[in-house]
Amino acid sequence: MTGRAVMVLGTTSGAGKSFLTTALCRWYARQGYKVAPYKAQNMSNNARVVPGVAGRAGEIGSAQYFQALAARARPDVRMNPVLLKPEKDTASQVVVLGEVDDALSRAPWRARSETLWTHARGALHELLAENDVVVIEGAGSPAEINLHSSDYVNMRTAREADAACLLVTDIDRGGAFAHLFGTHQLLPEDERALIRGFVLNRFRGDAALLSPGPEMLQQMTGVPTLATLPMWRGHGLPEEDGVFDDRPTGGAGGSGGSGGVPALRIAVVAYPRLSNLDEFQPLRNLPDVRLVWARGAADLDGADWIVLPGSKAVAADLAWLRAQRLDVVIAAHAAAGRPVLGICGGLQMLGEALVDPHGLDGNAPGLGLLPLVTLFERDKLLRDSECRFAPELDGPWSALASLPARGYEIHHGRTAQHPSLPTALPVLFDGLGEPLGWRHGPVLGHYLHGLFEDERVLTALFARPARPLDQVFDELADYIDRHFAPGALQSLLEPSPLRARGASSPPPQVSSPP
Repeated sequence: MTGRAVMVLGTTSGAGKSFLTTALCRWYARQGYKVAPYKAQNMSNNARVVPGVAGRAGEIGSAQYFQALAARARPDVRMNPVLLKPEKDTASQVVVLGEVDDALSRAPWRARSETLWTHARGALHELLAENDVVVIEGAGSPAEINLHSSDYVNMRTAREADAACLLVTDIDRGGAFAHLFGTHQLLPEDERALIRGFVLNRFRGDAALLSPGPEMLQQMTGVPTLATLPMWRGHGLPEEDGVFDDRPTGGAGGSGGSGGVPALRIAVVAYPRLSNLDEFQPLRNLPDVRLVWARGAADLDGADWIVLPGSKAVAADLAWLRAQRLDVVIAAHAAAGRPVLGICGGLQMLGEALVDPHGLDGNAPGLGLLPLVTLFERDKLLRDSECRFAPELDGPWSALASLPARGYEIHHGRTAQHPSLPTALPVLFDGLGEPLGWRHGPVLGHYLHGLFEDERVLTALFARPARPLDQVFDELADYIDRHFAPGALQSLLEPSPLRARGASSPPPQVSSPP
């Protein structure tokens, strides 16, 4: 079986590629096709644990994880064979087929791109061989002419898969037609032939006012505009590839809860290298929660909870947090008996010290709100975890007492009790009885990512479950079904113009839906 490829390219980062790719995965799956997502390389500190090589656990970008769920496929490392996890502005950790490659992490970008393409190309062909449809997501823009020769994520992947490409732009930013035309014209002729349609994303207003723009664009490029997608803020899909929406959820000033009850205000500290922010999407979907991203002390004013999320650079983010004087506000919040939650890197920051003998992250004093010490080990721990909270939980976290919880772990740090300080109460345990979380007064820290995605936890804390992801995916499929031109999505599975113009090998055939 050789599958057909449909690819989503964007005129810019944040144009809506991940969103549209996820919707297409569910749409094609609902037609009865066997579907898989693919992104040759993702740059993101949002990652998920999935099956990897030789039975080991691996990690991929969260966007591809959710796309796999939308496709009704089991996520695996081939769906995102290269993941770059930024550690600072000029360096990233390179993850290849789910595992960190230290040598490639140190190599110059252009020198390593051909090696990375070898891994990405192999994964692509395996997925094409196993599926009817592979929905591919590009990265950034395919028309970065300074990077074109070494860019394997966009048009090299499109050519390799003979993909039917959609080019999406964010019309809410302005300049959409110029973005589409300029991107199209900067591509070589053989690559322009792969562009099957334009998509205008996040449109607000009367779509009739767009005319004659789409018609003029088609006259100049030969490419039709296949969809105008209205702005849809409440779609419920977790944040894409490290780009987060700064708009607070809920109502202003702590209002906005249902039944006239003020919304619970949760402030998540947005340090520069925060990671796994997608795990907070269930909170953003709750009408009784007002979630804000905090970058300064003023953003923490009036917070009911303060959350320190994961971090890809714990010591550096901790230094940033202190420079913003957020440490003072967090300490005062805890001293007042108000809840503070640390997740993974946030847990490590809440302790007494970070000890880094291998030079992975950095040594630093912690915030001192939990009597714990974290030692960074060379090997990263990746695993899915079934856990349970202790029955002794009380105070602001009492609703979690004795509750089972499901999530995942991604961390180098190993955290333990400080030997000369009062004992922190272990309150979250894995299946072997090892502690993954500790409490001291109103401060709770743990290693379990994805806690708020567990409906048992969300129901216990907020008296309502999460919006089911399957419902979110089906609504995305309904949305694009309404707004794409009739028959357009099915027509993308027909042979591409590049094949039709005389390529030597026969076009791949798509299996009919069962």
